[in-house]
Amino acid sequence: MSLRSFGRSLVALGSFTLLAAHATDARAFSHVVMQGETLASIAEHVYGRIQYERILVAANELDVQGGLSIVVGMRLEVPALGYRRVKKGETWQTLAGELLGSPKRADVLAIANGTNPWLPCDEGAEIVVPYNVRVIVTSPDTLPQVAYRYLGDAKKAWMLEQYNNMKGVELARGDVVLVPLTDLPLTDDGRREAGAAEALGATEAHGETRTGQRKVAAEIPSLIADVRGGRYVDAIRLGNGFLASTDLSMHELGVVHRQLLEAYVALGAAGLASAECNAWRKIEPNAPLDPNWVSPKIIAACEHSIP
Repeated sequence: MSLRSFGRSLVALGSFTLLAAHATDARAFSHVVMQGETLASIAEHVYGRIQYERILVAANELDVQGGLSIVVGMRLEVPALGYRRVKKGETWQTLAGELLGSPKRADVLAIANGTNPWLPCDEGAEIVVPYNVRVIVTSPDTLPQVAYRYLGDAKKAWMLEQYNNMKGVELARGDVVLVPLTDLPLTDDGRREAGAAEALGATEAHGETRTGQRKVAAEIPSLIADVRGGRYVDAIRLGNGFLASTDLSMHELGVVHRQLLEAYVALGAAGLASAECNAWRKIEPNAPLDPNWVSPKIIAACEHSIP
C-alpha cells in the first residue's frame, strides 16, 4: 500500500482527526523522478527555490510513517497556482466556495488578489487561485510553526485557524491542516514541464493574462495623466496599446475607452470618438453624462454613437 493510500485509510478508519476537507480545484502537475535528482534539486528546477522541497514533501505525503526517499521513476505531484477569469455576478464568497471549498475562505482568496472580500469582483479580471496543500501532522506541532514553515510567517497562524475552522493552535499526530499557498512561482523549466503535462491547460495561459492586467492597471494613471495634460496623441498610443496587449477586465476596459473618447474628441476625430463612447457605454451604461461636468463635445460624440 502506498503512503498516500495508507494515510487515507487511517482517516477513513477514524484513527486520525481530519480538520479540513480537500479542496476541489487544486492545481498541480506531475514530475517523474530522474537519475540523480533529489527533492531539493527538483524544487530548484521547478520553483527556483531549494527550500520548497518541504512543499513537495507535504503535497506527496512523503513524511507519513517517518518519511520516504524518492526513487527513479517515481511520480511526484508538483503544486502550482490556478488562474480563473471572473464571470458576471460572481463574488469572492461564491468563488471561494467553488475554488477553495468554502465561502468562508473568501478573505484568503481576496487578499491573495490584492483586495478585500467586501469589495466587488472585477468582471473579466483574471485571479490567482491558491493551492491547498494538505499538511499531515506526524508529531505534536502548532499552527504558528506550520504557518512559519509554509507561509514564512508564524503570525499567519490565525489565518490557518480560521481557514480550517479550528479552535486553538495545538496540533496532534494525525491532524490535517490545509495551507493555501500563493507564492509558487514556476521557473521557465517548471512552466515548460507544466505545459507538457497539460495540467494547467485550464488556468488561463499560466497567469499571463493576469500579469498583463496588472501591468495595465499600474500604467492606467499614466494614460489619465496624458489626457489631463493635453498629450492626446500619447494617450491614444498608450490606450490602444493597452487594448491590444491582453484581455482586460471590464473595469479596465471602461477606463481605457473613456480616456480614448476624451482624447479623440480633443483631436476632432468624431467617428473614432463615437466608437469609443459606444464601447464605454456598453460597459458602463449608467455612467452619467451630466452637462455640468462633461464637455458638450463628449456629449455630442456619445449622441452619435451606436446604441
